[in-house]
Amino acid sequence: MRITNFLIIGLLAFMWACGQNNIHQIDLAGDWTFQMDSLDQGISNQWYSKELPETIQLPGSMVENGKGKPVGPHTHWVGNLRNKKWFEHENYKPYLSADEFLFPYWLIPEKHYYGAAWYQKNVDIPSTWKGQNIELYLERCHWETQVWIDGQKAGMRNSLGTAHRYDLSDLLTPGKHKISICVDNRTKDLDVGPDSHSVSDHTQSNWNGIVGDIKLLKKAPLFIANVQIFPDVANKTARVEIEVKDRTAANGKTRIHVQAASMGSEQVIRVKAMEKVIDNHSKTIVIDYPMGDHVRLWDEFNPNLYQLRVEVKSGAGTDVREVQFGMREFKAKGTQFAVNGRPIFLRGTLECAIFPKTGYPPTDVDSWKRIINICRAHGLNHIRFHSWCPPEAAFLAADELGFYLQAECSSWANSTSSVGDGKPIDKWLYNESERMIREYGNHPSFCLMVYGNEPAGKNQGKYLGDFVNYWKAKDNRRVYTSGAGWPAIPENDYHNVPWPRIQGWGEQLRSIINAQAPRTNYDWLDKLGDNDRPVVSHEIGQWCVYPNLKEVEKYDGVLKAKNFEIFKRSLEAHQMDHLADSFLLASGKLQALCYKADIEAALRTPGFAGFQLLDLHDFPGQGTALVGVLDPFWEEKGYISPEEYSRFCNETVPLARFAKRIFKSNEEIVADIELAHFGPKELQSINPKWKIVDQHGKVIQKGVLASTTIKWGNGIKLGTINTTIPAKSAKQLTLEVEVAGFSNSWDIWVYPSEQQKLKEDILVVQKFNKQAMSTLEKGGKVLLTVKKGSIKPEAGGDIGIGFSSIFWNTAWTGGQKPHTLGVLVNPEHPALADFPTEYHSNWQWWDAMSHSNAIMLEGFSKPVQPIVRVIDDWVSNRQLALVFEAKVGNGKLVVSGIDLLSNNENRPEAQQLLYSLTKYMTSNQFNPAVELTTKDITGLFNN
Repeated sequence: MRITNFLIIGLLAFMWACGQNNIHQIDLAGDWTFQMDSLDQGISNQWYSKELPETIQLPGSMVENGKGKPVGPHTHWVGNLRNKKWFEHENYKPYLSADEFLFPYWLIPEKHYYGAAWYQKNVDIPSTWKGQNIELYLERCHWETQVWIDGQKAGMRNSLGTAHRYDLSDLLTPGKHKISICVDNRTKDLDVGPDSHSVSDHTQSNWNGIVGDIKLLKKAPLFIANVQIFPDVANKTARVEIEVKDRTAANGKTRIHVQAASMGSEQVIRVKAMEKVIDNHSKTIVIDYPMGDHVRLWDEFNPNLYQLRVEVKSGAGTDVREVQFGMREFKAKGTQFAVNGRPIFLRGTLECAIFPKTGYPPTDVDSWKRIINICRAHGLNHIRFHSWCPPEAAFLAADELGFYLQAECSSWANSTSSVGDGKPIDKWLYNESERMIREYGNHPSFCLMVYGNEPAGKNQGKYLGDFVNYWKAKDNRRVYTSGAGWPAIPENDYHNVPWPRIQGWGEQLRSIINAQAPRTNYDWLDKLGDNDRPVVSHEIGQWCVYPNLKEVEKYDGVLKAKNFEIFKRSLEAHQMDHLADSFLLASGKLQALCYKADIEAALRTPGFAGFQLLDLHDFPGQGTALVGVLDPFWEEKGYISPEEYSRFCNETVPLARFAKRIFKSNEEIVADIELAHFGPKELQSINPKWKIVDQHGKVIQKGVLASTTIKWGNGIKLGTINTTIPAKSAKQLTLEVEVAGFSNSWDIWVYPSEQQKLKEDILVVQKFNKQAMSTLEKGGKVLLTVKKGSIKPEAGGDIGIGFSSIFWNTAWTGGQKPHTLGVLVNPEHPALADFPTEYHSNWQWWDAMSHSNAIMLEGFSKPVQPIVRVIDDWVSNRQLALVFEAKVGNGKLVVSGIDLLSNNENRPEAQQLLYSLTKYMTSNQFNPAVELTTKDITGLFNN
C-alpha cells in the first residue's frame, strides 16, 4: 500500500513538473494594486518601489472600476468645443441643474481622469522559464505605458493601435517579482490631434487603463519574432518572411518547417510542407511557398482562410507560430478596385470608436462579428476606422466574414498636431504604421491604410506623399492614400475625397438635394473629371434624426446620455414631449430618404469606386450628431429595417434615372433603368421586371425589359420605361424594379392636368392686409399663403427651412442650414385629402419646403395644433408650423407658411396643395377648433 502511495505521489510530481515545463504564458488578469498620480509624483517618488494602496481589476479602465474624479464644469476633456461658453447659451442654460452636471456635446462618464495612474502586480516566474525569452504583452493600453520590474525600468511604449510589448528576458528570473506599470492618457509632446477618435472624449472617451489581454509570454532562446505572408494570387504562391531571433548566439543549424492548411467548415486542404535549414543567428528568412493548384481565394463572398504553421527547431529549443492569412489581391484597377481581378464597389460606413457600455472598443471577436453582421445586413461590405486602428479581434472577425477594412494611424491632425512640420508626430506615424503592419498585416481584411483623417500642415502634401510611397514600395498587400478627406496627390493609390455627395460642409441650401427639384438623373462624373484612379467618397450622408429619448435607459454602462436629458427638458418646456416618438419616426423617414438619395447617386456613377457613410449608426459626439439609422449600440430605431435599407445599398442594386418625380396626368413618365452590379458572378440572360403600384399595393402597370447579360460595374443600362398614368385625382405611386432577385423602388406623384372648378368664396392673399381682416370680420374665409421671407425673425423668419434633414448638427456646424428635420403631417386631415402624403416628408414636399417660412406657434394667445408641423432642431425645440387653421374674428383662416402662388404655373405641387386646401375650405368640414386674434396673426409679419 505504501509503495502504491509513493507511486501516486511520484506520478503527481512528475505531472506537475511537466505542467510547469509546458507553461508558455502567465495570465495577469485580475486584481492589481493601484494609485492615481494626479500630481505627477510617481516617478520622482519611485512609486514603482512601494506598495500601492488601492485595488483595481484589469483588464479594464479606471472609470469601469469607479476610479477618477467626478465630472463637472472644470473636467479636462480631450476634444474641441465649438462654444466654450455653451453653458450660457439660451438653448442649454434653462435646463442645466446645479445638482447634476449635464453636457450637450457628447456622452460623459460619471468619473473622468486625465493624467498618470499606477498599476502594480506581483508575479512568480516558474523555474522552467530560466534562460528563456520573456515578453510582457499589454493589449489596448490608453495611452502611454512605462514599465518597471522590481524598480528597474523596462522601457516606454506609446502605440495607440497595437499591443505594448516589453522584452523582460533580462529582468525576470525564476522567483517572485513586482511589475509596476504607469499608464498616462495625457497628450504630451506627441499630439495626434484632440479630435482623433483614438484619444478623444467625443466618442470612446479618453480612458485610462489596459482593456485587452495582459500576460507574460515565454519563448525559446531562439524564437520566431514575426511572420509576414505576401500572397501572390496569380502564381499561386505566398512569400513567407520569418523573423527569427536568437539570444544564444550559438553555432549550429536551425530547421524551419512551414505548412499551410485551409480553415473553416469545408474539407481541410493541407498544402505540401516545405523545410529550410539556416545557420543559428537572428535574421529574416524568406520562403517562396507554393499553395498548390487548388487555391481557395479570399473575398467578401468566399472568405476562405488559411493557417500557416511555422516551426523552428534548433539546439536551443523549438518555437511554433501559427498565422492566419488569406490568398487575396486587392488592387486599384483603373478607377475602381479589384479583388483577385474581380471589380468591387466599397459600400462602407465609419466606425469612430463608439462604445457607450465600456467607453472603449471590444477586444473579443464575437463583438466585432456582431457589428460586421449588422453592417452586412444593411448591404455594406466595408468599414473605415476613422482616425484609429481597431484591435486584432476586429481583423479576425472581418477575415472570417469577408469584410474590407480601412485602418488608420490614429491621427486627425489640426494646427497643433500638423504633419510634415517636424513635430514628434511625423516620426511617430511611421513607427505606428510599422507596428500596425507587423501586428495586422497578414489579415486579408486589412485592405486599405491611411495616415488618418483630414490632415493639417503646410507641408502635408510632401510628407504624406513620401509616406504613401514608402508603404507602396514596402508592402503591396493593400492600397494606400494620403489622408481621409485630402490631399488628392499623385502618389495616392486612391483618393478618399469629400466632394462626390449630395450635401457638403458649408453648402447649406445650395446643395443638390435642397436647391434642385427632385430628380435622379445625376451622378458624379462631372466631379471626378479626368481622374485616373479609384475615388471613394469621404463621409457622405451626415443626415440627422430627432433623438430617441427612450434610448436613455440603454446607457447603463460607463457613458451616460446627459445630452439627451437636456434635449428632453427642452422638449418638455416647449410642451411637446408627447410628440417625441412622432418626431423620431417622421424625421427618421426623411433621414432614410436622404441616405437613399446619397447612396444611389454613388451607385449611378460609372467607374466610381465606393462610398463611406457618416454613418450607419449614431455619432454621439461633436455636439451630438444623430446621423445613424441605428443607435450607438447598433440597434434599430424603428423607421427602417435592414431589409428596406439593403434594397438601395447592396451588391446588386436596380436604379432609375428620373428627370423629375412629379408629373401631370397628361405628361409622359420616363425612367431610364440601370443596374449597379458587383456580385460574385456576372449575370446571364436576365429579364428585368418593373411595375407601378398605388399606395395600397395595387398594380397599375407592369412590364419586362429586354433580356440581357450583365457584367460587373455601375451605370449598366437596362432599358427605358415610357408610360402615362391617367389620373382624375392626385396619386402617389411607386415604381418597383426587380433584377435577378434584387428589388428597388421610387415614389412618384401624378396630379390631374385639369382640376374641378371650386366655388369662388375664398379670399386668397399673400399679406394679412385690410382686405383679409375685413373678410374675416364679415365671417368670410381667407387663405393666407405668405411669401418666403415675410415672417419676422422672432416669429420663425430666421429659421433656415430646406427639404433635407439637418446636416451633422447645428451646434457643431455653426448653425448651417437647414435648421429643421422635415415635417410631421396629419395625413388624415381633410385639408390634405387631395394632396396624397404620409405622416412624414417625401419628395412631393420638396417644393413646399423650398418656398416656405416656419411659423412659430408659441407666441399665440391660444395653443394651436397645426395641420402640417415643422420638426425643429432638438437643440431649440420650437413649436413650428407650415400650415395651420384658426377662427379669427367672425371668419375662418388657413395660414400657409408656403408660398403657393409665386411662379405657380411651373410648380405642380404648389398647384395641387393649393387646390387641396381651397377645396377643404369650401367644404362643411372646414371648422377650426381654435380661435386666435387679429393681433396673433399680424404679429407674425415684418412691417
